[in-house]
Amino acid sequence: MSVKIVEMPDIGTVKFYRRRGMRGIRLTLTNNQVVRVTLPSWVPYSAGIEFVKSKRKWILEHQSSKRELLQDQNIGKKHYLNFIKSAELSKPTGRIVGSQVRIMYPTQLDISNPLVQVAAQKAATKALKKEADEYLGQRLSDISEMFGFSYRSFKVRQLKSRWGSCSSKKDITLNIFLVLLPNDLVDYVIVHELVHTKVLHHGKDFWAEFTRCMPNARQLQKQLRQYNPSLST
Repeated sequence: MSVKIVEMPDIGTVKFYRRRGMRGIRLTLTNNQVVRVTLPSWVPYSAGIEFVKSKRKWILEHQSSKRELLQDQNIGKKHYLNFIKSAELSKPTGRIVGSQVRIMYPTQLDISNPLVQVAAQKAATKALKKEADEYLGQRLSDISEMFGFSYRSFKVRQLKSRWGSCSSKKDITLNIFLVLLPNDLVDYVIVHELVHTKVLHHGKDFWAEFTRCMPNARQLQKQLRQYNPSLST
């Protein structure tokens, strides 16, 4: 499915997709405030752009309801955001400089502008992935050795609704947003996936093994439900 990307004033990034079989235009807002528009294959992109303009008020209201990334906000356990205005730029950019997630943006914009926020989201997510590779990988190794588990492979990914997963072949995937959680909840998720290397279901045997390693697992499970996998965790 091809994609056309348009930057629209106030609204920010809009991604247009064409799909066969659709009867109307569908608009959604992703977790990082990007507008996604799916069009019937016969509808021109110009009509999609006009549709987005007609929904401008709704889009801005829902974008503003998301928590904005702010100056000096901590990103994970090692990074923080630094927003810097620049008269030399025509659009926002982001990069990682040491412990900084540095966001440079034009002087006519402000931090709350969707274009600036999208740049911050992208750079912050990149920093989280870098941190997750290091921190979660080492923690997984330490905990598996501590409790006598083994796994075949490990990777980090940006997952939308899960903190982690373990396949039947003992391949473990952990969500990059885990590094935003308190350390005891990070360990809870890691132990949860390691227990799945022995017991794939969530039955009695699973919880017996889980509580052997982590007696307060049930309490931590309740605490984890208060968080969502996103930068606004």
